[in-house]
Amino acid sequence: MARNRDTLQRRRPRRQPKPRFLIVCEGTVTEPCYFRAVRHAERSLVELEIEPRATPKTIVERAVELKQQADRDAKRQADDNLKYDEVWCVFDIDEHPLIPEAKDQARANGIELAISNPCFELWALLHFQDQRAHIERGKVQHLCRSHMRNYEKQLDYETLRPKYSDALKRADDLEKWHDARGTGGANPSTTVYRLVERIKVQASSN
Repeated sequence: MARNRDTLQRRRPRRQPKPRFLIVCEGTVTEPCYFRAVRHAERSLVELEIEPRATPKTIVERAVELKQQADRDAKRQADDNLKYDEVWCVFDIDEHPLIPEAKDQARANGIELAISNPCFELWALLHFQDQRAHIERGKVQHLCRSHMRNYEKQLDYETLRPKYSDALKRADDLEKWHDARGTGGANPSTTVYRLVERIKVQASSN
């Protein structure tokens, strides 16, 4: 019996599992690199799994597939830690087809959306300036280059980080402005900040 007690006393306490976030996104470089940089810089405890896909509809379909597979694995192995705590789809409005169908499918399956109109880089632009007028993708990217010398299809989080609070306020104000006008989701708009906030809130306290 004493040996059993000693064994129990020596046994290390189980670590709290990290929150599991699945992000299915449109881009293969810009978005994955950005979200991983946020996680690293903010010392977030989130375990990120990122998978690129082509269009909003295929993005949501893949997210549903992976979420359901994780749920099945959790049930089969009797381990809820195998489930995703949050599932996000990240895509641009651009000229993609089937946007309403993608949104409906996400909503029906408990999947969060981070949508930018016209493009993901609008979120980066809001770190430097307000943007209320309609703007095309090429113009957004041009302005990003003027603000960030090292910008070329990638977003340097360390450059953006000091201006994060400004971007957060601008994105939130822009969303409220659209809501008041009944133009939610119209160009320009982005809800990427919601996902970034979710990653940041899981930051390590150490």
